Order: sequence, then C-alpha cells, then structure tokens
Amino acid sequence: MILVTGATGTVGRQVVTQLKERGVPVRAVTRDPASARLPAGVEVVRGDLADPASLEPHLAGVDSVFLVWPFTSPELAADPGARVVKILARHVTRVVYLSAQAAAGRPDSFWATMERLIEDSGVAWTFLRPTGFAANTLRTRYAARVSSGGPMVRRPGH
Repeated sequence: MILVTGATGTVGRQVVTQLKERGVPVRAVTRDPASARLPAGVEVVRGDLADPASLEPHLAGVDSVFLVWPFTSPELAADPGARVVKILARHVTRVVYLSAQAAAGRPDSFWATMERLIEDSGVAWTFLRPTGFAANTLRTRYAARVSSGGPMVRRPGH
C-alpha cells in the first residue's frame, strides 16, 4: 500500500492514477474526500499535513509514502514537518519526497529542510528534484508565447 499526500493536486493526482493503473494499492490523503474525484478503487481518506496526527490512523498497512509538502516556509517545514516525518517513520519503510532542484543550492529552503528531516528519520528515502513543470509554465507570463508558438526567450532585436 502506498499513501499519497497531495493526492488531488497536479502531481499527486498523476501519481495516484498511475499507481492505480499498475494495480498498486493506493490510499489518497486529502482534506476533502467528497470532492477528490479520484479513480474508482482508490481509498480516499481525510487528512491534513498541517495536523500531523490526522495522518496516523491512515498509515496502517502502508509501506511507502509519496510526500508532497504544501508549505513553502522553512518554519513550517521544521514544524509541523518534523512531526509529520516522525509519524511517517514510525509506520513506513520508505518516503518518496517531491522536492526541488533548489534544495541542493539553498540549504535554508523548505525543500532542503524537509530532505534533512527525512534523511535523519532512518527510513529509506527517494528525493525527486524536478526543475519545473509544464503545467506551471501555462500559468506564467510565457503562456501566450507557448500557445502561439513564439520564442520562450527574447533575443536582442526580436
């Protein structure tokens, strides 16, 4: 069983869907299960990373966690992040954390803080460090250029 946090977000929803398609048992955490709209057969449970204790009842039988950390301040990574990681470490053998490439160069960032907490917890871990997502590009100033086929970078004189 894999527990997925951020299960109704852009990345989490894809993780849930692809695991389900491969026949892997999935438990999806969301603050509002009634509006989750996840694939049939996915176990959807109520939980909130801001309330770490809300996760504990859903960790029975879970081997791994896909962790999307929604808070962007290092202080929130330190707490409740530390409490979340402690709870996970008591129940699971692996945490897959959606981090960011910036964690490598910004040791005070929330990404790096969460990575350190997970490393220090004693569980096996995998850190995914993407540099960006196409879905995010569509919400930026580049969206018009992307959809028009125009260049992404302005060149002098163009």
